[in-house]
Amino acid sequence: MQIILLQDVDKLGLRGDVVDVARGYARNYLLPRKLAEMATPARVTELERVEAQRSRSEARSTEQAQEIAELLAKTVLRFDVKSGPTGSLFGSVTPTDIADRIWAEHKLRVDRRKIGIDPIKRIGRYEIPIVLFEDVQVEVKTLVVPEGGELPPEEELAALEAAAAEAAAAAEAEHSEAESVVAEVIAEEELAEDAFDEDEPDEDEPHEEEPHEEEPGDASDDEFAEAAGDEVTEAREA
Repeated sequence: MQIILLQDVDKLGLRGDVVDVARGYARNYLLPRKLAEMATPARVTELERVEAQRSRSEARSTEQAQEIAELLAKTVLRFDVKSGPTGSLFGSVTPTDIADRIWAEHKLRVDRRKIGIDPIKRIGRYEIPIVLFEDVQVEVKTLVVPEGGELPPEEELAALEAAAAEAAAAAEAEHSEAESVVAEVIAEEELAEDAFDEDEPDEDEPHEEEPHEEEPGDASDDEFAEAAGDEVTEAREA
């Protein structure tokens, strides 16, 4: 089924893209999480109209691209975002966010797929590379600022990032240790089960009968038959 992405989705597409996905994936994941909406004919037509309007403001020659590059080189984009105490974002700033902000502030269209960043997930100062045309590229200064505050100095940002990396490493080590303990417990249980199975007799194997020890005075079947025959003979002779 066709859906329209409301957010950038890794390995699927960017916000505003119309994509085909499995019905179950859409109904069980994308739609409930507000990552997409149904691609109705009216919504698709509206998106195409907006894209056509923006495309008229896209660089169509090297000269136009250079003029746009000069403008964007002087631009500073700012995103005020929610973040945690170590500077990690509750979300991310994506290439689509960058392209939309450039359009909103300068009415210039840049190709989202030619914005050379992965989603930004930490506060900080960034230089965003954007390809505008063949052999024409510009880096746009971008500030990702904690909501209601300002960016700390670079030294403090570096310390926050180091603290976040240390916390992540500690969490990973704790997770690995827990997995190791679980693996040891499972291994011990399997060894115990194997040992128990070895002690149990195998029902498929034939059991050897223990030799019968004759009690004193007991006669075997052959001996009993021979004795009985002698008695019959003696009776006939008599």
